[in-house]
Amino acid sequence: MKRILFATVAFLSLSMPAFAADTADSQAPAAENYQFDPNHTNILFHANHFGFSSPSGRFGIKDGTITLDEQDPAKSKVDVTIDTTSLSTGIDKFNEHIKSPDFLDAGKFPTAVFKSEKVEVTGKDTAKVTGELTLHGKTKPVTLDVKLNKEGEHPMTKKKTVGFSASTTIKRSDFGVDKYVPNVSDEIKIEIESEASVM
Repeated sequence: MKRILFATVAFLSLSMPAFAADTADSQAPAAENYQFDPNHTNILFHANHFGFSSPSGRFGIKDGTITLDEQDPAKSKVDVTIDTTSLSTGIDKFNEHIKSPDFLDAGKFPTAVFKSEKVEVTGKDTAKVTGELTLHGKTKPVTLDVKLNKEGEHPMTKKKTVGFSASTTIKRSDFGVDKYVPNVSDEIKIEIESEASVM
């Protein structure tokens, strides 16, 4: 019987549902809850700098869960809290500048939150996940393009695990982060790599 895989993801940053299968299989559990693995979850961002380069950095997650509904993928959901203070570009001085009130103001807004509202299956291992991203004190809709990489038992933990990749583009000015626009790009590209295991 053909399996239909779905995704619930991860936002940033992101996010993020994973995908499930066999909607006609009455033996499949209606829903399972997964916990994000913070050691294997990265939220990467890229921004154009005066047209000369596209510096990048990463965020870690503070907490996050995914609910995968194999009977009805559209009911799957994700809830992720991103630690904005974890921002890392590999350069301490640059980190502090981006976390300053000029940009993220991480001291005042130490977290960002993504909560999904809709999962639309687009292929056997792809989906669009739309939700609300709260960043810098403002909440806006964001849609993630998500791809399921693998679903199965983790060889080390022996827990049922899903892994996925996701991407989106946001306008930072929508969240009140508009310093140096347009010389430093308004559009921020976000890429997410993540693993989550059954709780």
